[in-house]
Amino acid sequence: MDAADDKTAALRRHHALNPRPEAVTDPAFGSANPFFDRRDLVQVKYEMLRRAHQEGQPVSHAAAAFGFSRPSHYQAQATFERAGLAGLVPRRPGPKHAHKLSDEIVAVLEQALAEDGALNSAQLARLVEERFGLRVHRR
Repeated sequence: MDAADDKTAALRRHHALNPRPEAVTDPAFGSANPFFDRRDLVQVKYEMLRRAHQEGQPVSHAAAAFGFSRPSHYQAQATFERAGLAGLVPRRPGPKHAHKLSDEIVAVLEQALAEDGALNSAQLARLVEERFGLRVHRR
């Protein structure tokens, strides 16, 4: 595996792999300059913001040159102003916290386990369904 493959894997692992690198048409991201990498979503967004803010390029032109829409530019700008460069790193997809198990359900499950430590996950899921009418996966 070469360095380009390593970087692609790292970007993918951190959800920062640009899904549309071919849409980046800004000249800085041409093949002549290896510093700029159109696969790096954070770098692409930052450069888009910099072009509009520092160089005075119209937002519509900057967004188009980096493969984004004007609304996406403004969303990235608001995130950058609120959280800095770290705000441009895509957040992990999917639920951020348990969305089915309330504190009450967790308390009942903990009590059941305290009373019978031999209960398995399938039995606990069945207990939740019987007691609360809520179907949950045994995991």
